[in-house]
Order: sequence, then structure tokens, then C-alpha cells
Amino acid sequence: MTNVVGYARVSKREQNPAAQEAELRAAGASRVFVDHGESSRIADRPQWRACLDYLREGDTLLVRRLDRLGGTERIIIETLLHDLDRRGVNIKSLTEPMIDTTTPMGRALFGIVAVFAQLRVDTIRENTRLGLEYARAQGRVGGRPTVMSAERIEVARQMRAQTPPATWETIAKTLQVSSASVRRALAHPTNVNSGIVMRMGELWNFSSRTFAAINRT
Repeated sequence: MTNVVGYARVSKREQNPAAQEAELRAAGASRVFVDHGESSRIADRPQWRACLDYLREGDTLLVRRLDRLGGTERIIIETLLHDLDRRGVNIKSLTEPMIDTTTPMGRALFGIVAVFAQLRVDTIRENTRLGLEYARAQGRVGGRPTVMSAERIEVARQMRAQTPPATWETIAKTLQVSSASVRRALAHPTNVNSGIVMRMGELWNFSSRTFAAINRT
């Protein structure tokens, strides 16, 4: 027998997750896991791990928005492809109707997104390899480790992509690093996203419009 399991998260202790939990239960979640005061930029959250342990093949994970699963594209991609899809767990969003793998259309759209998401992961891996080879060729091997982790770089990139873009100082304050570190990280060729794929939500919406157009013909 399959279950509908909810997951809610708020980043700050002063925020109340009760509204999210109530929405998920009203939508049919038999059990809701809630992370309270856990950052979206951290994948290893206590209740999220408990939720993954509880989910079984055929179950449906219900969230209010996809960003409840993580605050970076990398975390969301890994969650969708590795933590959920490979285990046979469906995903459904209350506020993003096209994100629903319990329907044939939703599964088809997810397949398209998964292909582009994997392309993004492979491209980042290849860029990293090329960057390391270039650094070795220039004699830049070893030295002090950078404070800009992969997750911090992804957050910085997203903040710069906003409209209007966040300032270097704002990004540095958010990540608790220097603005110079942020500038260097985003200027490095292995960390610049050249727009090879659209963001997850944008791609999902694009795919849904394409399928809708095909169905009308």
C-alpha cells in the first residue's frame, strides 16, 4: 500500500512551519516531517533524513514548493534523481501543478528534466576536471583551500542571477566570506554557469507548454 508523505521546512527558528504542515495534511499527507530552523543550503537535515528513511517505493512525497527540498540546484537535482526517482518515489508540489510524477504527463515531463539535469551535472564535472588540469599546467597545485565550497558558489551564482542582481557585498555577507572570495569564485571558468540548461522550474514549465501544444495539434 502506497503512502502520501509530506515534508515541510523553514529556515529560521522564528518562522512557524504550522501552515505548511496543515496544507500538506489537507492535501492527503498521512504523515508530515518538519525541519524547523534548518538551512536550505544543507542537504543533511535531520527530519529530511528521517523522511527518506520512511519513504518506500511507490510512495508520494508531497511538498508545498520544490525549494523546500533544497536551496541550490545541485541539492534539488540530487534529491530528485538520486534520493527519489531511483528509489521509485513520486514527487508532487502543491503550488507548482506541473511537478507531479503521479500522472503520465508528469512522468514524461520529469524524464525531460532528468536528462537536462544529468547534463548539467556532467558538464560541471567536466568543467571541474578541465579547470584542475589548467591549474596544474600553470603550476597552481596545492595551497590554501578556498572558502568557497560548491554549495556557496551555487548560492552566489543564483543571487547574482536575480533581477536586480545581488551586490557582491550582500552575497559575501550572506555566505560569511569576503567579497573578493565571491568575485574570484564566480570569475573562475569552472564555476561560471554558461546557461547550458534552464533552471529546473523553467525547464519544467517549458516542457509542459510543449506537451500542451502537441496535444492541441
